[in-house]
Amino acid sequence: MKLVAPLNAFGRGDLALAGGKGANLGELVKKGFPVPGGFVVTTAAYELVADGHDTSTYFENVDIPPDLREAITGAYAELGGGPVAVRSSATAEDLPGAAFAGQQDTYLNIVGAEAVVDAVRRCWGSLWTERAVAYREKRGVDAAEVRIAVVVQRMVQSEAAGVLFTANPVTGDRTQIVVDASSGLGEAVVSGLVTPDHYVLDASGRITSFTPGRREVVIRGTAGGGVVHETGDPTAGEALPRAALAELARLASEVAVRFGRPQDIEWAYAGGRVSLVQARPMTALPPPPVGSLNPVQRKVGSVLLEYLPVRPYPIDMTTWLPYGPAGMMAKVAAAFGIKGVFEDFLQEEDGVVYRLVPRSPRVTAGLLAIPFRLVRRARRYDPARWTEDPRFQTFLAANRELAARDLASMPWPELIRVPRQALDLVRPVTDLRTDYLPGTGLALLRLLVAVKLLRRGALFGELMTGARTRTSDANQALEELAEEARATGALDADPMPSGFAAKLRDFLAEYGHRETVTPILATPPTWGEAPEIVLGTIRVLASKPPSPAPAADGAAAEARASGAAAGVGVGGAAAGAGKATLGAGGAFERLLRHPLLRAGRRRARVVRWVEAARAGHAFREDSHFYFTLPLPILRRSLLEIGARLRDAAVLQRPEDVFHLRLEELESIKDLAASDECLDGLRAVVQQRAAKREELSGVRLIDPRAIFPVRDAGDAIVTGTPAGGGSATGPVKVIRDPAEFGGLTSGDVLVCPYTNPSWTPLFQRAAAVVVDTGSAASHAAIVAREYGIPAVMGTAGGTSTLVDGQVVTVDGDAGTVVIAHSSGDAAASDPGGDAAAAVSDGGVVAPVSDDGAGTVTAAS
Repeated sequence: MKLVAPLNAFGRGDLALAGGKGANLGELVKKGFPVPGGFVVTTAAYELVADGHDTSTYFENVDIPPDLREAITGAYAELGGGPVAVRSSATAEDLPGAAFAGQQDTYLNIVGAEAVVDAVRRCWGSLWTERAVAYREKRGVDAAEVRIAVVVQRMVQSEAAGVLFTANPVTGDRTQIVVDASSGLGEAVVSGLVTPDHYVLDASGRITSFTPGRREVVIRGTAGGGVVHETGDPTAGEALPRAALAELARLASEVAVRFGRPQDIEWAYAGGRVSLVQARPMTALPPPPVGSLNPVQRKVGSVLLEYLPVRPYPIDMTTWLPYGPAGMMAKVAAAFGIKGVFEDFLQEEDGVVYRLVPRSPRVTAGLLAIPFRLVRRARRYDPARWTEDPRFQTFLAANRELAARDLASMPWPELIRVPRQALDLVRPVTDLRTDYLPGTGLALLRLLVAVKLLRRGALFGELMTGARTRTSDANQALEELAEEARATGALDADPMPSGFAAKLRDFLAEYGHRETVTPILATPPTWGEAPEIVLGTIRVLASKPPSPAPAADGAAAEARASGAAAGVGVGGAAAGAGKATLGAGGAFERLLRHPLLRAGRRRARVVRWVEAARAGHAFREDSHFYFTLPLPILRRSLLEIGARLRDAAVLQRPEDVFHLRLEELESIKDLAASDECLDGLRAVVQQRAAKREELSGVRLIDPRAIFPVRDAGDAIVTGTPAGGGSATGPVKVIRDPAEFGGLTSGDVLVCPYTNPSWTPLFQRAAAVVVDTGSAASHAAIVAREYGIPAVMGTAGGTSTLVDGQVVTVDGDAGTVVIAHSSGDAAASDPGGDAAAAVSDGGVVAPVSDDGAGTVTAAS
């Protein structure tokens, strides 16, 4: 096996022998790119010397075998001696998913054979520094499998040098080339010691943007070896002539084509020539910009962003995404003549989702017949009676039967079929949605037109708050648990009181299938699997007695209370859903005070219309509640499969099964057999896990493409107005359900997304600011129910606002501004007076003849 060989002996297929850097440089040399001559001390040489040792101290003092020493010094002599650069080239670096930039050492301007041998020894040792070991652990790289080669190249004593990216690393634009350049050796740019000249070029090398650097430091080689740091001249002008920039652009494009993906290239310029000294795939590169989206795409995008706060795994892409709520929405839309809205909106690279592109809907030829089908379905299927449909009862029974099966005792061929069986369960609910949504839409439209004609349009949203749903049931049950915890101190007791623990178990049995993060992915845990999230919510609710209930109708509240006492279970819908009422002070009573509705048939007709609209609203909520019943079954089956693959040494932990696709799992016929299939899946999991880790800080889409930034004066955050009035309080950023317990009454809740799991927090929040969503989002609807201001679709509220910052949220204008006099007062007692400013100063009351209400905060 080769111990030392010239660069041109290697190509990109020689990673195991030459390491990432050596393999890539060898590929460039073979294809005629301008790369300084050099050689590689291979991983075979490292293994010969390492002899099983894995500490940097060992390599600093190890004696190199005479034959290897002679090979290194001989290759150095063939280069002509003189100054060289000695660079580490590990087998796990310069790869898609993990650049390992700067994790192993490089030594510049090394002169003399013994100095070269010593530099090689130190490069070997750098594989085992604390930073390199920690980086590999974070990337999940097995230390037992990593090796290191060393690249030795002629030194380019550059007049200017730096780094170029063949795509814009900030925006992801593949049509732009970004060049950072400064005087002297490129180490000043690579190590961040200097503010470089910054160019953005098009493919031809034309400058589209330029920002001059400051040349704080210039690094140059010295005659006897080593480098010196000098103070640069910030007035020296640009480091690169235009011809060099054009050449860099040409080379950049050709290298990217050669490797088939955007590249991160280190280069040097001397004597009128450009040299390439390193090339590796760009990592953590944002997806390409989606360009200008039309209004429909932005609307669809706002829904998708709210549903996708986390990156889907491959198992999501092949299970719950196409079969769960997103797949259901696509099928329902297709049934009504619209295709493409919720299909193919996620793009994958190297088996990992990396981009979200909202699609424009396609109208089918059958759309003309849709109005007739809608009317026919609306007449036949009454949303108030949907739980009486035999399909619903069949769905519940099938779900109970599959949930009761013992997965742990199943043989592999039977277990591997369970995920598909769980997915098949959701089909009846999709059909129910298709049949009953037309009645829902007709009821809502009919009521909206009626209240508009009566000049009471502002009451429409409030009228919907009287509908009892399974979500309101869950919130009521949480309030009852919080009341008991507040009275008994159950949350701080160890052990937890048996009575409270029993009620918590009952709650999780009833509502534990609800999603914690998003309803369209299978990989995040459910409430039942993460009871700490539920306990965090209860702690928030128990921290202070509940605020006055949102403006709602008395009979609706009475229905909630009676339903809670009756213990409505997952076998049926919330009793009394959709019933209207004459509750004092409610929106319904204000509507019926209209002169045309004080008596007679008109009044009775409007009462029926309100009840029908509320029943439709409840159907929308409750069908979603039941739709997720198979989710825990799917998750349990996948994790059981993952546990068995872990035991077979295919995975490190059961959750790693999420990196595989369902069809890949189904291809495993026998775990006991040792075959290439299992070995291949093991490698696939490692590669996808590395790619996912690489993209951990990269967004699926720039939110500004969906929520364009608008000028709003002194507002520090702007978005879509979604809830009336304004309120002031201290900011509390809650990024995921695990942080629920950090919210204090009176805080301004700032979050990246919401779903029904978040709604109990609204009972304590002064206002809500969300990165995603629209006025029709769940968060906006619930905020209006609770009478608190909400601003949706801010794109960057969680990155702009900070904990404790006192702000005023204007739900009418869609703005967040720094608070002054009233905000300062609220800040003096976070969670105390701030809460009072909202609950006591904020009111919901009619202010005009049309019955509209407003919410104001103490000032």
